[in-house]
Order: sequence, then structure tokens, then C-alpha cells
Amino acid sequence: MTGQDPQNVEIDTSKPHPARMYDWFLGGKDNYPVDEQMAKQLLALDSRGRDMARVNRAFMHRATRWLAESGVRQFLDIGSGIPTEPNLHQIAQRTAPDARVVYCDNDPIVLAHASALLRSTPEGATEYIQADARRPDVILEAAGKILDFDQPIALSLLALLHFVDDEDGAAELVDRLVERLPSGSYLVLSHTTGDFDPEGAAKAREMYKARGMTLRPRSRAELTAFFHGLELLEPGVSLSADWRPELGEVIDVAGVDPIPGYAGVARKR
Repeated sequence: MTGQDPQNVEIDTSKPHPARMYDWFLGGKDNYPVDEQMAKQLLALDSRGRDMARVNRAFMHRATRWLAESGVRQFLDIGSGIPTEPNLHQIAQRTAPDARVVYCDNDPIVLAHASALLRSTPEGATEYIQADARRPDVILEAAGKILDFDQPIALSLLALLHFVDDEDGAAELVDRLVERLPSGSYLVLSHTTGDFDPEGAAKAREMYKARGMTLRPRSRAELTAFFHGLELLEPGVSLSADWRPELGEVIDVAGVDPIPGYAGVARKR
């Protein structure tokens, strides 16, 4: 495992963290009162916060399963979050026991639970990198010790880019990572949007800002721009819930309004 010793992890519980809030929305226990407090405030803006997390998780399952069934044997998941079974490597290795998976996150609590991310099949491998997504060169160097960058890799940035603002280099981050991927690799993205409730999205963004965090909802066109130069798979950038539902793991949600998140998968030629 790359990075700090899990036994010496110091977790900042004075302010919320997106990974721990996501854990709370999914019903996990690896979060703190400060995370729960903010999550509940977000629920006051949109009561379907738990559904958003579950829909995003289900998209990850479907996309990973499709990639493994399509022959991908290497996965790099940046912004992995707190382990929630089944994890990405479990989905991939059910189809391809020899799949190799590298996870990366910057929240020390993920490091503290990283052993759950390292339970690989004997044929495959899993590794965890403790690093900030905004340091792609550090991630790529560490991932290169486990993954073969001469063979196709599926790069997953799931519910991550909306925490990186434009001026902080979101587009440059994606470009730098994709640049290193060999031909035949894939980029997998999911992202929150304000397309259906601009006012609520603006309030959420201010809520994050007040706590020293970034939230940058993006439109469908803005998310599509991250895939420039790549070949988008059908159905293109769609609502996360609508991306290849025939692959299973479709989440039933209350109400008729769409869950405000987009997703897409694209191949590097």
C-alpha cells in the first residue's frame, strides 16, 4: 500500500469531508457529526441526496461490469471513497479474476479502511494510493508500480470532478491523466449538475464554500467537454440512472424528477 501507515492516520473531524458525507448518504458508519450535519442540510435543499448516492454507485457497478466483460483488466479509480461493498475491484474481479485495480483518495479515513480495498482475488491485484486528485503525476507514478501503462486501463473519476473548480484545473487534470493512458483505454465519469434546479445548486455551492470546500455542478455540455478527443459509448453523456440500465443495478427512486447527475464512458482510440 502506497502512502502513510494506516495506524498513524490523523482525521480532521472539525469540518465535513465529501467522502464521509457520501458514506453517510449510503448508510455507512464511517462519518462524524460534522459530516451528518452538512449532509442533512443538503437534504433540506434536495431530499433525494441518498438516492443520488445510490444512483451513482449503481452506475459504477454497471460501467465496471461492462468494462470487465469487454476485456479491460486494469482499473484506476481516483476519488474512491470509503469502502462500500461491493467495491469496484469486487465487481471487476467477479468477471475477470485477474483484474488489477488501483484506488486513490485523499481522505485519511479511507486510508484507515483501505484493507477492505485490498482483498483481491489470488489471480488479480489491488492497491491503494493516498494522494490528492489534483496531483496526477504523483498518482500516475504510484499506479505505474501496479498497472501496465502499455495495456488498456479504465480510469474512473466518479463523483469527483464537481469538487474541482475550473480555475483549479479540472480540465487540465483530466487531460493529464488521459494523456498517459494507452490506446484502448476508457474514461469513466459521473458528475452532479444544476441543470434541473439551478437555484438549489447555487445554494449548495455556497454551503460548501462557507465550509472551505468546493462544489462545482456542471451542465451536460460541460461534462461532455471532459471527453474531448475520445469516443463516447452509447448512450453518450446521459443521466446516471439512464446509462445502460439493461446491465442491472437500477435504483428505484421516488418522484418523477430526474436525479441530477450525468455519467458517461468513452474510449481512447
